[in-house]
Amino acid sequence: MTPKTVLRVENIGKAFPGVRALADVSMDVAAGEVVALVGENGAGKSTMLKILSGDYQLDEGRIWLGDEPVDHVSPLEARQAGFRLVRQEPEIVPDMTVTENIFIGEFLTSGFRVDFRMMKATVTEMLTRYGFAGLIDVDALGRLLSPAQKHIVEIIRALKPGVRVVAFDEPTSSLTVDETKRLFRLIRQLADDGLGVIYVSHRLHEVMEISNRIVVLRDGAHAGTLLTSETRQEDVVRLMVGRDLSGGYERAETTSDNVVLEVENLTSRWHGNISLNVRAGEILGIAGLVGAGRTELAKIIFGDLPRQSGTIRVNGKPVTIRHPADAIAAGIGFAPEDRKSEGLVMVRSVIENVCLAVFARFARFGVLRRAEMHREVVPYIDHLSIKITGLGQEVGKLSGGNQQKAVLARWLAAKPQVLILDEPTRAVDVGAKAEIYRLIDELARGGLAIIVISSEMPELLALADRIMVMRGGTLSDPIEKADASEEAILSHALDSEAA
Repeated sequence: MTPKTVLRVENIGKAFPGVRALADVSMDVAAGEVVALVGENGAGKSTMLKILSGDYQLDEGRIWLGDEPVDHVSPLEARQAGFRLVRQEPEIVPDMTVTENIFIGEFLTSGFRVDFRMMKATVTEMLTRYGFAGLIDVDALGRLLSPAQKHIVEIIRALKPGVRVVAFDEPTSSLTVDETKRLFRLIRQLADDGLGVIYVSHRLHEVMEISNRIVVLRDGAHAGTLLTSETRQEDVVRLMVGRDLSGGYERAETTSDNVVLEVENLTSRWHGNISLNVRAGEILGIAGLVGAGRTELAKIIFGDLPRQSGTIRVNGKPVTIRHPADAIAAGIGFAPEDRKSEGLVMVRSVIENVCLAVFARFARFGVLRRAEMHREVVPYIDHLSIKITGLGQEVGKLSGGNQQKAVLARWLAAKPQVLILDEPTRAVDVGAKAEIYRLIDELARGGLAIIVISSEMPELLALADRIMVMRGGTLSDPIEKADASEEAILSHALDSEAA
């Protein structure tokens, strides 16, 4: 018996000034089915989700939830009709409890009063039913929640009674391996319960594991629909980018003996006795599970977090780093994992963001020499092929890949000797990822000493000359490129006795 279709999208279109975001796109989701929605940044995935959730209104086409047309609805009407969106960045009110955040805008009442007891009981029952019992306090304030707990709130909010289709937007971007496994168990449970599930992710190995079908968007159009069980990952990539990237990426080894960065016996509240070195032209990879202390190490070297003891040397000379300005002056650059809140000023222009580390170079008597700033910075923007409508465009309007390239352009302009990249391709599509790999390789071949922190083992295996693995605030001995493998990395990350 053919499963009932719970969501049907027919020939929808959406345009913004100067941009055709979606054109004649159709897709459907059956009860009990997980449909992955994939595509490069800018392909139209976010626009599709915002139309389905009522955030945007479509220009053309029709949408049905079951037999009910939902072409032009508000976000509240979309929720009431049964479409729920688990957003990539959870929307949490800091001074409301978990229960209040889950029922925000839809408080249960008894007579003329809000029935907090009924809401707490409902949330407690749902946490138990969906496997989250004991992981979150229903009375905890939103500002006290961890990233994973915020995602639990977002998920439970979406699964309140009446849900027919639930969409997950990049749900594992801040989850550990174990948390991802728990999420996948939940998604399978939802499908078994007869819900339709849409799964949006750049992580294609997850798409291949969790989905039944894959809908591919490219440049706002429907590029194809694939049956996952009959599809290879490289087939998906080819549809996404319109070209073959199956050969992967691998760089040649460095041969330099010139040590640029040395960290010796560093200790902090997160680490015990960390030592490492990076040579000119070398890419040192740092692997490890979420929470192992990798990001904290990067921020300590860059002066954004304090250390308790230890020495940092650049080109053999000890440097005192108490603030990021000290690190920049010493020739160290840092591109953080969370580019939106830590790496970029999203409401400022592309050129302002690229010049953040070097504004002083263009200032005279408190006045910016903008013409000179443009002359020096524009070549970096052109060289990195950052797609912009103009230098004054807000950086927040760029795709994830172009935002990451804007961060790289900043450090090209600053001309550091050491560059630390924390999850440089997080939430970046496969095409932009290949470009970023080439840019990192180009920087290394130009003599830059680079540290790449990544949770993606294939990325480290492709880029790094040596890999060190962090576990519980300590670093393993370096794994040479010839000996590196996913198994070797995992054995160090999971087993303190690994050789």
